[in-house]
Amino acid sequence: MEKKLTQTEIDERVAILKRFRSLLEEQRNKFREYLLVLEKQEGTISAENGDAMVAHADLEAQILKNIAGLQKVIVPMQTMYNNVVPHISAEENESVLKVQEDLAGIQQKVLAQNEKNRELLQEHIVQIRTQLNDLLQNNPYRGKRSVYADKISVGTRVAIEA
Repeated sequence: MEKKLTQTEIDERVAILKRFRSLLEEQRNKFREYLLVLEKQEGTISAENGDAMVAHADLEAQILKNIAGLQKVIVPMQTMYNNVVPHISAEENESVLKVQEDLAGIQQKVLAQNEKNRELLQEHIVQIRTQLNDLLQNNPYRGKRSVYADKISVGTRVAIEA
């Protein structure tokens, strides 16, 4: 025998469903924004634009902070949602599942783009190290003594006579 829900309980469950869906949609939008930043960051890495890379890194940190904040709210909301799932319609549940699937797909794209950017950065770091080593090896002054590097004894006291 199934317990009949009161209107208050139904309203509560609908509110939980709507809030959970809106949080998931907000998180999906943040991940889309993050993906866009990562895609633009790829171009700045290829162009070796240091200032733009720093700006993208700062923006990336802000977005990740927002995502982490959202996640702190989503976790308990998901627990509440899971408790009411048996009591909501399949249509309402399907809309949430669709947002969750979309979010998971975007998260996979973000991870792939992040890995691609990391590999590009590693390649550029290796190139820069190679260039630095080449400069050090081909320095015509390498191994030569500088007149400025010689230690000359210098007086430490000054005699003042009146």
